[in-house]
Amino acid sequence: MTTALIAEDEPVLAAALAQSLSRLWPGLALLPAAANGMAAVELALRDRPDVLFLDIKMPGKTGLEAAQELAEEWPDAPGSPPFPLLVFVTAYDDYALQAFDQAAVDYVLKPVNDARLQKTVERLQRRLGERSASESELERVLTQLRTLAAPAGDARAMPVPPLQVIRAAVGNQVRMIPVADVLYFEAGDKYVRVVSADGESLIRTPLRELLAQLDGQQFWQIHRGTVVNVAAIAAAQRDESGKLRVRLRGREEMLVVSRVFAHLFRQM
Repeated sequence: MTTALIAEDEPVLAAALAQSLSRLWPGLALLPAAANGMAAVELALRDRPDVLFLDIKMPGKTGLEAAQELAEEWPDAPGSPPFPLLVFVTAYDDYALQAFDQAAVDYVLKPVNDARLQKTVERLQRRLGERSASESELERVLTQLRTLAAPAGDARAMPVPPLQVIRAAVGNQVRMIPVADVLYFEAGDKYVRVVSADGESLIRTPLRELLAQLDGQQFWQIHRGTVVNVAAIAAAQRDESGKLRVRLRGREEMLVVSRVFAHLFRQM
């Protein structure tokens, strides 16, 4: 039996989607809904649904962030269950949806329309019946997430020069850190840690917002919570568990590279 998990922080909308799915896909077994992105990751890893409906905007962790974390944590050993088919539920306008079209990610708009949802159901049923043995669902999703994880920019806006200086509060003073001196940025619960050879500082700018201001040739996102200065990377290597990590020049710490960004270190 095909199973599905709905992740939606608004109970009324979650119930409406569940009712529509029950009408349009009678053979689908709906698991208890997840109320936020963090619960979505936890429940999906535990229950291993075949299909996952993710609301884009949820508290604590967005639908995209939840999908990225799932892609990083999903087991890929022989015999592991296939990665779920993803459907994003969103209220974005047509312009923002271009990113989803380019990444071939399915989506439904709020409020959910049965006619549009019927097409999604048919697409999902077809995909479930023709999953390729040569390319796993996880590999396909990783390719999609690389596109969706890229900093979003409005093509109609004027280009913004890359950030040159980071202003970080240290005690009662503001420290001016040249961006070129930053080794890496690491996201925490409320702050982003700025690590340079001279020390560490904390800033409040969200990592995704910061990433959009950095030179993409100079700084690479290597994990959902880590952006590293390419010039600071000495080597990339796999540890005993198979995880890819990067070693920085003159530093002891090793930074984990997620599956989503591992392609950056493939041999040229």
